[in-house]
Parts: sequence; structure tokens; C-alpha cells
Amino acid sequence: MSADASADDRSVVEYGDRLHSPAVLVGLAVVVATGAAARLLTENVPTWLADTALADVGDAIEYPVYAIALGLLVNALLSSLGVRDRLAGGFRTEFFIKTGLVVLGATVVLSVIARAAGPAILQGLLLITGVFAFTWWFAGRLGLDDRLRALLASAVGICGVSAAIAAAGAVRARKEQLAYTASLVILFALPSIFVLPWLADLLGLSPAVTGAWLGGNIDTTAAVTAAGAIAGEEPLQIASVVKLTQNALIGFVAVGLTAWFAFKVERDPQGERPRAIELWHRFPKFVLGFIAASVIATLYLEQASAARAEAFDTVVKGLRDYALILAFVSIGLEFKVSSLKEAGWRPIGVFAAATLVNIGLALALASVLFAGFTI
Repeated sequence: MSADASADDRSVVEYGDRLHSPAVLVGLAVVVATGAAARLLTENVPTWLADTALADVGDAIEYPVYAIALGLLVNALLSSLGVRDRLAGGFRTEFFIKTGLVVLGATVVLSVIARAAGPAILQGLLLITGVFAFTWWFAGRLGLDDRLRALLASAVGICGVSAAIAAAGAVRARKEQLAYTASLVILFALPSIFVLPWLADLLGLSPAVTGAWLGGNIDTTAAVTAAGAIAGEEPLQIASVVKLTQNALIGFVAVGLTAWFAFKVERDPQGERPRAIELWHRFPKFVLGFIAASVIATLYLEQASAARAEAFDTVVKGLRDYALILAFVSIGLEFKVSSLKEAGWRPIGVFAAATLVNIGLALALASVLFAGFTI
């Protein structure tokens, strides 16, 4: 790569900025300040609207909505002032998402999943396989780049932005491909927070089937949590188990993509055979952090008192939520309409078609695997 290559031409794993740069520090300050505002709204809007006709709306809206909306507003403001691109080095979506995912691992108690998530594991395996395969095939038919195919298939098939990040590191996707995929995830996930619980009620689905359906096809953990909260306590619990099960499968998909791109897509038939160490270099290390956090939390919670377990859960979820708030703010700040225009209609068409397949397949699997299921 030449020295004057732009940052947007670099792969995700190569991209970086000097953290001591004044512009980067100002960009980070903007993210933190906007995140604090989003958290303030999350905590106080329900109280402010408690005695009004909008009380239900205030209770239903979760932090991803505020974080993304404020990120987009600040994005527009900075763009109008002509300083957005100078500060963009501080909009560290990948870092905040990875941090949130590692902390998220501490909420995945392995013993609980082993006891109660048999149907969730089977649904996750079948759903990821089916949706990933369809998305990869359809994107190929429309002539999309293999790296973008991997990001789109991972995002729709597994768990949204976090899976796209894992896939981006594995296949060495370009930064703008990750930003574009993340924008599509948010664009499609936000309406689902409100539409899918309404559809579940309209279809008369049981709480368990509703939760499994929401957890299986909404692309982000935060959006799943928001939709589950709207649907009710039992759907929320089932949705969380299903989504966390899919989250846990990120590592397997990342390893598979790493191997495929290292030994198949990028291999030079006339060149040297890639070494096995290449898999390790490309493997997204934060997945190991996710697993380690889960194991540590499991060991601690198995011997902790109820009071300490509750306090631990509160602290971990607070840290996770704030890291994800900063990630969603950064997504709003990084979003560029020009990127959508440049990519054209094909990736949007692929994502929309895959989302419909995901919704239908998840509903079918949930209806079979969670029929009569109780917590």
C-alpha cells in the first residue's frame, strides 16, 4: 500500500489512527459527550413522559435509538461545519463494539445455557446456516465482492454489527465495507424493535415462540433486548438466550471465514501455500475475550450469593450498555449517505431479501422448537 493511500482504502485490520492526535482526541470527546447525552435521555425520558399520552413510547424506546439518533444529528452538525472528516479518527465504532462484546460475555452464564438452551442452540445452528448460505448465494448472483458478501451474510445470519466486525477482521474487509454493513444493520433493525412484537401479538404467538422469533432474526443484541422488553418478561428472557447463543457462534464462523479466504479466495495458485499461522493472525481476538469473560463470570456466579450475583449483573450490564451506547453513537457519526449511494441498490437488495428469509425461517424454527416451551 502506498504511503498516500486513504484510510478508507485500508482493511479493517490495518486501519488505525494516532491516538495522541488532537483531532482524534476531540473526536473521542464528541463520542463520549454524545453518549452521555444518550444515556441521560434513556434514563430520564420515561420519567419525563410518565403522565402524558406518550408514556408508552417513552418506556419502549431503548438506548440504541437515542444513541444513533444523536449520532446522526451531531454528524449533520459537524458536516455542516466542515469538521466531521477531521474528527472521524475518534469515531471508534469497532473498539467500542468489541469492548461491549467482551463485557457481554460476562452475562452469558454457560451453565444456564447448558441447562435451558437446547432448542436455542439447534435453532441458532439451523438459522445461521440457512440465512448465511442464502445471503452468500444471492449476493454472489448479484456480483458483489466476496468480502462484502461475507460481511452481509454474517450480519444477517448471526448477530448484526458484532458479527460483521468479526467477519471483517477474518476476511480483511475494507473499513468502508464494514461501515456500510453496520449502517444497513441499523437501518433494518430499528423498525423491527416495534414491528415484530406487534406482529407476534397479531399472530397470537406464545411468549416462548415470540422470544425465540425475536432473538433469532433481529440483527443486534441491543435491538433484541428492546423488542423483547416490549413483548414482555418471558419473551425477553427467551430472546436473550437465543441471541446470546448466536453470539457465541461468532467465533466458529470467524474461523471458517478466515480459513476460506486465506486458503481459497486469496490463495495464489502459483505462489506459496498459506501457512496455518495465518488463521491466528486473522482471527478476531476479542472473541477469545468474550469466551474468557463468560467462563470467569460462570465460575464466579456459581459460588456467589444472590445479592452479590445481582450486584455483579448490574455492574456488568451497565458497563456493557455504555460501551454499546458509544458504539451506536459512533455508527451515527460515521454514517454517510454518500456511501449508500456509491454502493448502489444491490447490497440493499441483498440485505432486504436476506432479512425476509431470516424472519420467515426464524418464525418456522421457533414455532417448532419452542412449542410448549417454558422457562
